Amino acid sequence: MNKKTIRDIDVNGKKVLVRVDFNVPLKDGEITDETRIQAALPTIKYLLENNAKVILCSHLGRPKGEFKPEFSLQPVARRLQALLTNKVTFATDVIGKSADEAVANIKEGEVVLLENLRFHKEETANDPEFAKKLASYADVYVDDAFGAVHRAHASTAAVAEYLPAVAGFLIEKELQFLGNALDNPVRPFVAILGGAKIADKIGVIDNLFNKVDCLIIGGGMANTFLAAEGIDMKNSLVDADSIEIAKDLLKKAKLRGVKVLLPSDVVAADKFDNEAKTVMVPVENIPDGYMALDIGVSTRLIFSEEIMKAKTVVWNGPMGVAEMSSFAAGTRAVAQAMADAKDAITIIGGGDSAAAVKSLGYGDKMSHISTGGGASLEFLEGKELPGIAALNDK
Repeated sequence: MNKKTIRDIDVNGKKVLVRVDFNVPLKDGEITDETRIQAALPTIKYLLENNAKVILCSHLGRPKGEFKPEFSLQPVARRLQALLTNKVTFATDVIGKSADEAVANIKEGEVVLLENLRFHKEETANDPEFAKKLASYADVYVDDAFGAVHRAHASTAAVAEYLPAVAGFLIEKELQFLGNALDNPVRPFVAILGGAKIADKIGVIDNLFNKVDCLIIGGGMANTFLAAEGIDMKNSLVDADSIEIAKDLLKKAKLRGVKVLLPSDVVAADKFDNEAKTVMVPVENIPDGYMALDIGVSTRLIFSEEIMKAKTVVWNGPMGVAEMSSFAAGTRAVAQAMADAKDAITIIGGGDSAAAVKSLGYGDKMSHISTGGGASLEFLEGKELPGIAALNDK
């Protein structure tokens, strides 16, 4: 972590523009999961306690550059006011009259939340004039939206050209956990990858081969690796275009001395349905017309034993169709093993695996759950993240 944080600057009496990630799920105008709001509170509260004037900005959903009421941040402003004892003012625009007035009238220890950044197409275009207007509201810029740092947008990259730019506590924590895992892991280091497609994770796998002692592969992407080993996966999801890539990756693993664990048995179903007829069979014996939708009992045991031996574990991607209860047991077994690995540093790399761990009740048993799916994947791939690169070095 060679970037400055809010601890490295004086915020007393200053207007501080904070890029947060309030991209929360809404149903009928109500927030159904406030994890991202809670994750931003330590930074917000620190700034308020140090007499800053806090101006928050965030995106929500994909309104594609136009105002759509269902993507308004107003419900977030209401929730934020309930969570903070300080005054919270909601600006009904981003760089218009309402925002101008709210920022002009803000006092020390108060909060202004601007409307959805993505109501302006200039945000995703990383437009310098839009960024300059945003920057004009503040004396300092703080990025605490790890879920958006892999995007070069006006509020994550261009704005840092116009203001002193530092990291908030959430980004600091993300970089410490993910960075230490990659650069200085306590060994044995085990990485677990799941999800559907290899194509999304080729770079991640390739980078991890230089870091890990063991790579566990489950979920839909395991089907393609098994197919690469000559196994007939029948009606299972197989990324045919990636079979040769899977073969090459397995060769690389062997050359680099990395242990790769693939499923030895699966829960196969006759259709993609929670009520489908299922059988648990070795991967070589999937019946005609069936598809693999979860890892089997033997595989769960083998994966769990490997996890229990580890001292650092990073997991991204479920082991099966975990959103269906009939095919969630493999994902649950991995989560349980990580929870039971008391001496290990356990990191969940955001996205579907983070949602699964929380829904299964293991959230508080992990060392760290990343708030950024795409960002954590790109970090694990070794890519430069524009929102991090834009921050001032120590």
